[in-house]
Amino acid sequence: MNAAKALLLSGVAGLVMGTAAQAQEAQDSTAQPSQYADIIVTANKRQENINKVGLTITAISADQLQERKIVSLSDVASAVPGLTFTPSVTNTPIFTLRGVGFNESSLGVYPAVSVYIDQAPLPFPVMASHAAFDLERIEVLKGPQGTLFGQNATGGAINYIAAKPTDTFEAGGDITYGRFNQIDGNAYISGPLTDNLNGRIAMTAHHLNDWQYSLTRPTDTNGSQDYIAGRILLDWQASERLKLAFNLNGSRDTSDPQAIQYVAMSPTDFTNVKPIYANQPFAYGNARVADWTHFSVDPYGGPAGTPTDELADFSPKSKRTFIQASVRADYDLTDDMTLTSITTYDHFKQNQRTDGEGVAAVGFDLQKSDGKLTSFNQELRIANASTSALRYIIGGNYERSTTSELQHLRYYDNDTNNAGLMFINFSGDLMKQKITNYAAFGNLEFDISSQLTLKGGVRYTQSKNQAYNCGFTDANGYVNDLFNFLGGLLGTAPFTPIGPEGCYTLNDNNVPGEPFRKTLKEDNVSWRVGVDYKVTDTTLLYANVSRGYKAGSFPALAASGYVGLQPVVQESVTAYEAGLKAQLFDRAVQFNAAGFYYDYRNKQIRGKLLDPLFGVLDILINIPKSRIYGGEADVTIRPAAGLTLSGGITYLNSKLQKGPVSPRDYNIIGEVDDFGAFGDALPYTPEWSGTASIDYHTPGDGGPFVGVSTNFRSSQDAALGGSRIVWPDNPAEFRKQAPIGLVYKIPGYATVDARLGYEAPGGAWKVMLWGKNVFNKYYIAAVVPASASAGRLAGMPATYGVTMSFKIK
Repeated sequence: MNAAKALLLSGVAGLVMGTAAQAQEAQDSTAQPSQYADIIVTANKRQENINKVGLTITAISADQLQERKIVSLSDVASAVPGLTFTPSVTNTPIFTLRGVGFNESSLGVYPAVSVYIDQAPLPFPVMASHAAFDLERIEVLKGPQGTLFGQNATGGAINYIAAKPTDTFEAGGDITYGRFNQIDGNAYISGPLTDNLNGRIAMTAHHLNDWQYSLTRPTDTNGSQDYIAGRILLDWQASERLKLAFNLNGSRDTSDPQAIQYVAMSPTDFTNVKPIYANQPFAYGNARVADWTHFSVDPYGGPAGTPTDELADFSPKSKRTFIQASVRADYDLTDDMTLTSITTYDHFKQNQRTDGEGVAAVGFDLQKSDGKLTSFNQELRIANASTSALRYIIGGNYERSTTSELQHLRYYDNDTNNAGLMFINFSGDLMKQKITNYAAFGNLEFDISSQLTLKGGVRYTQSKNQAYNCGFTDANGYVNDLFNFLGGLLGTAPFTPIGPEGCYTLNDNNVPGEPFRKTLKEDNVSWRVGVDYKVTDTTLLYANVSRGYKAGSFPALAASGYVGLQPVVQESVTAYEAGLKAQLFDRAVQFNAAGFYYDYRNKQIRGKLLDPLFGVLDILINIPKSRIYGGEADVTIRPAAGLTLSGGITYLNSKLQKGPVSPRDYNIIGEVDDFGAFGDALPYTPEWSGTASIDYHTPGDGGPFVGVSTNFRSSQDAALGGSRIVWPDNPAEFRKQAPIGLVYKIPGYATVDARLGYEAPGGAWKVMLWGKNVFNKYYIAAVVPASASAGRLAGMPATYGVTMSFKIK
């Protein structure tokens, strides 16, 4: 451990002990009323003061969401140390929290960081894309959350808390104009509909012109954003004991998938288009550059290699629709016991095409990437009053989800389009899943004394995933001809030759024609035990040991054989954590700190398989054993009226301790790799990350305000072994293509946001000038491997504008 790490951890330990000692001395003093409001969270599925909950939680308030313009998933991650947002080549968002995440871009896979809105699950990552509007707050729970928030939360949980209907009339909204012709609008109206029924309607809309341009064709642009989302809430006090809450929300998004930027290409790949790159300036470090396929002519019309007049549009394009309906019923069985039912239905549909390698050639392009997700979830639970010395929650969950993904992969210009492989140039894939989950859970908290609380929770989960996968080709793709030849050459059983739309994947007998079908059945027991010690009314020490699981998953891939379609099994994280929450100096200072150690087993990740026919292909793998340890601390200081200083920092040290075995022991460039011997860091796990903000609001009612925030990340690997893998193997050739030595190592970066505005007395209206990434820092959010090339997805450039808002009461 180097000096910087030792200093951080020893400093956190010193602050914990020192603050606890200071608080102990003040234990008998008379508590005084504070001018600062408590933050209420629902981390234990009941409303509690955040400082009384022995868990590590980051809460982002409604004011912070509005003034910092937090509207996207990447915005949320930039405000939470330890949380990393990663875009993907298929436009599927990926969250990693404290190094725990599932770096898989298939549409129908569960994340390692689960997401909810008002405790109603958004089970698949893409469903959460446009939930951050008209909110009371966002809560980020760190560490395994398997007991109360279900399976698939090995990393943590993100809870969106919607602003609720009011019992008096309110209305408000805002409008924004900014760089790239950005136009945003938000509006809500809330109030009573009858004596016992309140309602709220909220909407948001966003438009942004193209912000990317082609390096080789400057007239081609990409990156426009257009979406609209809405929410209808009804709160009905049906009787003295029964309360019902209805939530209907949805979105429609026609934004362009982000264009990938070419980084490096294997010397053996795209042999027919190499001259294109001979004089191409390299894009790395240029503030806003991208290159993607716009139009391409198939250079190989058939086995003779004769060009055809086929013209295909591959410009990135997407249309996504989502709708969620949930009903929550709370029935008071007794004065201190409540039965809660939460019923949720989610439906998502996507029509999309994306570019896979960031070049004008059609080397790895998803001409079609369509999908449909549906999910039904039912939770029933019984809980007693939060004022009881013994507090309990007992319940169960049922979930049934179906997923369907249809992909058309074009690779006209790839080196697989050659005589030896019969000029194959198209692969299709249809992947379907039927997923069923049952769970029963219980959680107990017992106050041994006014200061000491013991906690425990357990959940049993049983899951079943039935998968169907059919890889196919079209009339001109020629894959069926190749696989009929292979089946006759290698097969150990007779088969009926397949046509252009037949399932071509070679089965266990090495013959084509049968779709891949498999059922994955798993069960597990998640648990948590812990202790909270209230040193004073404003200081809490806590320690927890917990274990969470994430269900196994099948890949949505057009593999050549059944081995490439096998699932990964469930992963688990056993977490050891201790921390402190302290409010000091009449709550003018809030200090939180925690240290943790994670024992990570069977981590799920997208890796590589060296296919004997097609070279390096994607595959899902389990990493048998790895570990993560670290510490984090955050502080909020209010040194003077109206002035708030806040900051947080997270340190992570991740290490792969045992790597996968054959045939899944290939690294990202197709070399056999003993990952465990090198102790590689886990992907998208920056060693240091943090935020810092200064905000000043004129004391009193209304007046000017100003604020500056920064978000930083140290360097991180985008793939296992990213800090040591150089691609291609010929360093001289590599230097000609890219002036960086490591394709899969993402450099560290820091961005700065700023805001300046004026608020009228009573909050009747507000005007604000704002900027994000105001110094136009170029940074990389992800590096993506294609068939035999690599590209990157960059962060947004500087954006700025003016927002005017109003409120009527």
